[in-house]
Order: sequence, then C-alpha cells, then structure tokens
Amino acid sequence: MRLTRRLAAIAACVPPGVVVADIGTDHALLPIYLVEKGICPRVVATELNPGPYRSAIEAVNLQGLDGKIEVRQGDGLHPLLPGEAQVIVLAGMGGNTIRQILADSPEVLAAVRRLILQPMVDAGDLRLWLVGEGWRLVDEMLVEEDGRLYVIVVAERGREKVSDPYLLEIGPRLVEKKDPLLPAYLSKLMAHYQRILKALARSRSSRAEEKALEISDKMARIQEVLKEWP
Repeated sequence: MRLTRRLAAIAACVPPGVVVADIGTDHALLPIYLVEKGICPRVVATELNPGPYRSAIEAVNLQGLDGKIEVRQGDGLHPLLPGEAQVIVLAGMGGNTIRQILADSPEVLAAVRRLILQPMVDAGDLRLWLVGEGWRLVDEMLVEEDGRLYVIVVAERGREKVSDPYLLEIGPRLVEKKDPLLPAYLSKLMAHYQRILKALARSRSSRAEEKALEISDKMARIQEVLKEWP
C-alpha cells in the first residue's frame, strides 16, 4: 500500500515496535500500512461516526488484518485504556480540537510516550498547550501535498527548551532545521494574519485594538525569521 505524502511523513515518525492508536482513522490507511510494513505489531484505530467506522472495519478485513488492527467506535481517546498505546496519532483536525481531545483523557495521555499531531489550523495554539502541559517538541516538519502545506508536530514528555511564544507560534524545530518549506508556510501565515487585521479594523473596541497589536507583533517576528533565511 502506498500512502499520501502527508500520511507517509506521519508513518515515518512512528518508532518501530510500538502500539499505535490512530484517532479518527478514516479508511484505516495508516494502521494498515504500519502493520503491513512490520513497523507496528498492533494498532488501535478509532472513528466517531458510524459511516467511517464501518469503512475502516471493511478496509481492515479486506486486508486480513483484523487480528492486528482493532477498529473501535468512540470519541477522542475515550475508546482507549490507559497504557494500551505508546504512540497516539491525531491528524487532519484543527489544533484546538486536538488539544481538547488530549485534555479530555488525562489518564490515557499520562501513559503515552509520543504524540504525532497534524493540525490543519491553529498549530501555534496546540504547541503552546503542549509545552504548558510538560511536552517537548522533538521534531516538526512541513509536507506539501496537492498544493497545500501540512505541519506535523512530534512531541514527547519533557521540558521544551523554547519558551518564546512567537517561536512556538511559528514552529521552533522548523526554524532550527531551516525547513525548506518554511518560507512558503510563513507567507501563508502572514496572509492569514492580514485577513484577521482587516476584519479587526472594522471594530472600534479596545479588545479589537489589543488583538490587532498582538497580530502585528506576530507578523513582525515572522518578518525577522524570513530576513534570516538564506
């Protein structure tokens, strides 16, 4: 089985020999790949809604992997038992949705070794939460697929050395590694901030003014990072 670039990059972050829980597995492509390639002895795949849940079961059964991949229906990490999975994958959701899923199951999260997260938006908010909860960002990468940029964040228990909220917004490992896709990613982030500023300009409230200053500061820091780019 061949994976998309995004899923292949996520799979490359999985340490060999661990049990993985793929939350919101869709068609179970990642679990099937991890088991077929011998990366994982067992995977728990979860889905909330009945349609995707049935699709995942069918895909696993079609490959004859129902003995190694268990598909469960449920919300977030609730279908998991504490200590059952050493690695959690949460991909294709908003950063704040991922944060809420993790926060809602502290007992399960406490026994997890590694988080592999692919937020569609709000990656900065997710990083800030992770660092505040005692996770360190061990790796980050950007992947381009079908004209869209995806950020992948890998976190493990420990103290994050970067505390600068602006760097955490951008991605400290992306900056340190000089990820070749970072300038394009930051350009998209700048365009997003410009749209926010335009919307805030229509309001005369003090809160809107404070938010506009905050966004302007973020944009200035992004410009600093881009100036240092080779």
